[in-house]
Amino acid sequence: MIAAQLLAPASLLGGWVLYLPILLWALWRAPWVELFSDLRRQHLLFGTVLVLFLLWLLRRDFPSGVSFHFIGMTAVVLLLDWPLAILAGFMAQLGLLLLGRQELIALGVNGLLLVGLPVLLTQGCARWVERFQPRNLFVFIFCAGFFPAALVAALCSVSGWLLLCWGGVYALPAADPEDFAAYLLLVMFPEAFINGTFISALVVFYPDWLETFNRSRYLQAPWKDEGRPRL
Repeated sequence: MIAAQLLAPASLLGGWVLYLPILLWALWRAPWVELFSDLRRQHLLFGTVLVLFLLWLLRRDFPSGVSFHFIGMTAVVLLLDWPLAILAGFMAQLGLLLLGRQELIALGVNGLLLVGLPVLLTQGCARWVERFQPRNLFVFIFCAGFFPAALVAALCSVSGWLLLCWGGVYALPAADPEDFAAYLLLVMFPEAFINGTFISALVVFYPDWLETFNRSRYLQAPWKDEGRPRL
């Protein structure tokens, strides 16, 4: 998360210009009929908002204005699907805003980093996995949960660093590429571990909670299908 004073006015404006259409598209595509008619989905949505809010509240604020915390959006996308995942992330942001832990003017940029980019990358990986229609349960856990979460952490870190450099408001010191790569690895693994562990637990104990999980294919008895490539 980045404070508003570290961002150029163009970055703040561009963040809102890009984030608002994403929110409106999520509102349009959200399954409102199923949500209002299914109490279980409502509990999952608001429970997810609470968990995200607490996860983002547990963070390390640096004097420079940059905050470090886990993202957790990969698991949210697999749990709720992308429209409700975007709305859940936005509601968690509003909670931080009410507590004064986030600024309204910077909500657009931070929304893109914490919600927009993670949802886009996770959804893309999940669709790529579904193209092969794998029957191996570990393919879903690792290729749709573990590895996308690691990529999300790296992408958000690099994107935030580029925003600060492009705006010129906060001068980052020149870093050795090897040091920067080591920093990314330190960020990627915990994010991947948290999301992968959460998805693994849901697959084992509550697979019906995962909107993107094909229970009939992953959890059925093994059988041979010679006419189609499998993972």
